[in-house]
Amino acid sequence: MNAPSLDRLTIAIAQLNPIVGDIPHNVAKIAGALMTARSQGADLLVTSELFLTGYPPEDLIRKPQFLAAARAAIDVLAQEQGKGDTALLLGAPWQQDGEVFNAVVLIDQGAIQTVRFKHELPNYGVFDEVRVFEPGPCPGPIPFRGVRLGVMICEDMWFPDVTETLAETGAQLLIVLNGSPFEADKVDERIRRAVARIKESDLDLLYVNQVCGQDELVFDGASFALDRSCVLKLQAPAWSEAILNTDWRRGEDGRWAIQPGPITRRHDADEAIYQALVLGLRDYVTKNRFPGIVLGMSGGIDSAICAAIAVDAIGADKVHLVMMPSRYTSRDSLEDAALAAGMLGAELREIGIAPAIDAFDQMLGPSFAGRGPDLTEENLQSRARGITLMALSNKFGWMVLSTGNKSEMSCGYATLYGDMCGGYAVLKDVYKTTVFEISRWRNAHRPAGALGPEGPVMPERIITKPPTAELRENQTDQDSLPPYEVLDAILHGLIEEELTAAQIAAKGYDPATIQAVWKMLDRAEYKRRQAPPGVKITRRAFGRDRRYPITNGYQGNS
Repeated sequence: MNAPSLDRLTIAIAQLNPIVGDIPHNVAKIAGALMTARSQGADLLVTSELFLTGYPPEDLIRKPQFLAAARAAIDVLAQEQGKGDTALLLGAPWQQDGEVFNAVVLIDQGAIQTVRFKHELPNYGVFDEVRVFEPGPCPGPIPFRGVRLGVMICEDMWFPDVTETLAETGAQLLIVLNGSPFEADKVDERIRRAVARIKESDLDLLYVNQVCGQDELVFDGASFALDRSCVLKLQAPAWSEAILNTDWRRGEDGRWAIQPGPITRRHDADEAIYQALVLGLRDYVTKNRFPGIVLGMSGGIDSAICAAIAVDAIGADKVHLVMMPSRYTSRDSLEDAALAAGMLGAELREIGIAPAIDAFDQMLGPSFAGRGPDLTEENLQSRARGITLMALSNKFGWMVLSTGNKSEMSCGYATLYGDMCGGYAVLKDVYKTTVFEISRWRNAHRPAGALGPEGPVMPERIITKPPTAELRENQTDQDSLPPYEVLDAILHGLIEEELTAAQIAAKGYDPATIQAVWKMLDRAEYKRRQAPPGVKITRRAFGRDRRYPITNGYQGNS
């Protein structure tokens, strides 16, 4: 067994993509990473939080047989670790005295050496770890080959207690195992929290995060290291797996310091959001073993950017686009849909819905006698399209990709069992103004790892023309909604910031418009409960982040 010299330690980070619940897959990932770390001369390999089971495992943790499988897998990994000199710091669940903990396990010399438990259990937003785990005590350092490792698990870094305990009990460096989901500006927040812990402890810090899509959550990786002067020493890539060595040296003063390592360029906001959508969709489709995607191609910007994301995620050969014109569909829309499909290299088929609408008119005509056309007939068109897509899904196994965005879902500007139908809604947490921004970005850039083409992915006219559902003559979205730059600003105030109408009005917005938007937001809750899952990119995504009762008599928003 090679022990590190008294003045040098090599710690490898395993920024990898687990599958929740697939313990054999995750064990194979760890075993492969151990082999790589050995070949690179690492003393210790560090995984992300609960990597053995995938994160977040949610109520799988309540299954005794699942916990038993996880425990058996730890023993398998101990045997694997014993084949070489690289030790393993593993995120895993741990059952002890009838209680279950979110734990980190040190495996060395082919055996479990130490177990520590997560102290700070998040219980807000998408997190409800209090439901399935018990909090552990503030941990002391983990002794490892003559070095005292101050190990924390994710939320432990967001508050001072664990760091203070580790520093006071002799930790010499800080290692954080994370399952930290992506949100816009989240990287800066992580850095701020890490800086606070460094200043409290005067210790260098290594932060390891997973990279994957898991239902609505997407994890961006972007692992990093800071020295005790809060200088960035390592920045792992976002949105891709990586096994990277970090080099640590003990100085003449006896203190451990991380040495400079690779620093990957950080993505700008539009690129980060686009990459989040691609990874979230790719992992949802592949991990659930769908053979492909089908979506309605309207000639509008939402379906065009969804098609681009889908092609970038899984390849054009697995993306099936369907144009479903009615008598209200414009020639521009037909042309734009065909051009976008051609630019992406994806299949486009045309299935007109006129026969279905005629059949509905004949079927419902006697019941509708004496009543003129209204929203009912518009919704029938949307539902005919939904039925068509679901039929293709049933026949070929393709997943229907819903194309609605957050602005529409906020206001109920969507049709149940129509454009809302589908297995996944990739734009569910993306405001319309952001849809425009990422569409312009993708037309000018091809993201790293994308399977789609270089160059533009949609005609410029799709981006510049007024958005419309084309369910009646001369219809535009702004017939019933404020301009999107106004609407999205008001919605952001109501949803992400929880501001009152008066507070939003103080920013210069019309009070009557604010009230109208708030009423639409409030009334549409029942629709959102029936919407498919979609990638979370903001602090308050619809779903577990924002839980309002459907039956709700509260009227105060002043």
